[in-house]
Amino acid sequence: MKFNRRETIILAAAASAVSFAGISASHAAEGDIVDQAALMAPAGGLTDKVEGNPDAPVTVIEYASPTCPHCASFHNTTYEPFKEQYIDTGKVKFILRPFARNALDAAIFLLAEAAGEDNYHNVIATYFKTLNEWGMSDKPRDAIYTVAQQLGFTEESFSAALTNQEVFAGIEAQREQALDEFGLTGTPTFYVNGKTLSGGKTLEQLAAEIDPLVPADFVAPAAAESADDAMAPAN
Repeated sequence: MKFNRRETIILAAAASAVSFAGISASHAAEGDIVDQAALMAPAGGLTDKVEGNPDAPVTVIEYASPTCPHCASFHNTTYEPFKEQYIDTGKVKFILRPFARNALDAAIFLLAEAAGEDNYHNVIATYFKTLNEWGMSDKPRDAIYTVAQQLGFTEESFSAALTNQEVFAGIEAQREQALDEFGLTGTPTFYVNGKTLSGGKTLEQLAAEIDPLVPADFVAPAAAESADDAMAPAN
C-alpha cells in the first residue's frame, strides 16, 4: 500500500516544512515565562482539546510530537497518574497541542483531528503506545493505517483525513507560533500557567511546579457540588 498522490503532496509539504523546526526568533529556556493570554490564543483555527476542569487554577499545555520518544515515554508512563492526581481532581486543565516535526507527525495529528474531539486523545495515546510498530516500519503508511483501522478508520476516511488541507494548515500554524512566539526548542515542552518546562518530566517534577499554584482551600467542582447538595433543605 502506497501513499496516493494527494497524500504524497500534503505529507511532502510537512516533510519540507519541518526543516525549519528548531529555528526560532526567540528561544525559551527552562523556567522562562510566556504570556498566558498568548498561550491561550493558538494560531491556525484549530480548537484546543481540553481535558479537565475548565476553571482549574492551573493550566498545563503540552506541545508534543507522536514520533518523539520522550513524548511517548511521558504519555505511556507518567500521563495516567498525572491525570488521576491533577486532571481528574479538577486542579489542572490540560491541553495537548500538535507540534509536527515531520510528515508522520502531521499524518497522526490529521487523523486525531478527523476522529473528533471525543476521540482525539485516544488516537494520540494509541499512536504513542504503538510507536515502535509504526515508527520503525519501512512502510510507515501501511503501519499507520493498520493502527488507524483499529481506531475505526476506513481506507476512505483515512485518505480524507490525510488530505485535509485546512487542518494541515492549522497544524503548521501552531508549529510556527510555538517556535516564533513561545520560543519552543524541542518536544515535549510544557507550559504550566505560562512557565516553560522543557523535555520529559516525571510526576514529581510536575507536582513541584503545580502544587504551589493550587490554592490551599481548593475544592474540586464535583466535591463542591456534592457538598451543596448535602446542605440543600429537604422538600
